[in-house]
Amino acid sequence: MLFSYILLGLSLSAPIGPINAAQLDKGIRYGFWHAWLVGVGAMCADALFMLMIYFGLAQYVELPLVKTFLWSFGAFVLIYTGIESMTASHTEETNRSYSSSKMKSFRTGFLMALSNPLNILFWIGIYGSILAQISSQYEHTQLLIYSGGIFIGIMLWDFTMAGAASGARRWMTAKLLRGVSVLSGLLLIGFGVYFGYQAVKMFVG
Repeated sequence: MLFSYILLGLSLSAPIGPINAAQLDKGIRYGFWHAWLVGVGAMCADALFMLMIYFGLAQYVELPLVKTFLWSFGAFVLIYTGIESMTASHTEETNRSYSSSKMKSFRTGFLMALSNPLNILFWIGIYGSILAQISSQYEHTQLLIYSGGIFIGIMLWDFTMAGAASGARRWMTAKLLRGVSVLSGLLLIGFGVYFGYQAVKMFVG
């Protein structure tokens, strides 16, 4: 059972989306830890969603006003991050800015996941159904263990993405690095525009 929930965590993280795009960008530009911290930030937001669902607060996310705000905030975060990725310099940084960038990587992942309504609704659908199934058959201790299995799977995927991105960095020239940053930035802006479109639809509708 635990192994199946670890696989579930892996499968939840694998689809290409804003988080994976940001991890690739950070990993190729700054290395393993920056890419991994984007994933850790997103995982903290996921934990927050799981707690909301567990305590029955998920219903408030369905309110039109809340969803409009989340779409709008998500659009801002993604477009801002995308533009930053495209305009970032590839020169070597001082130790101070390097450590600051690590915190920034964590914050980027956290805000992206936190402000993504698709992510929230996804967790409500997936974890909500898991919660309903497990709580009717098992004790709370087992619920925590199986929830931990999901996070182990997510963490394994984060390590894989961070390792792949930082490994690819060694083989890239400065020109290729710039190309990846621009491509990643365009992808994030594309997601941001989609989020903005959804916010306008919610507001007008």
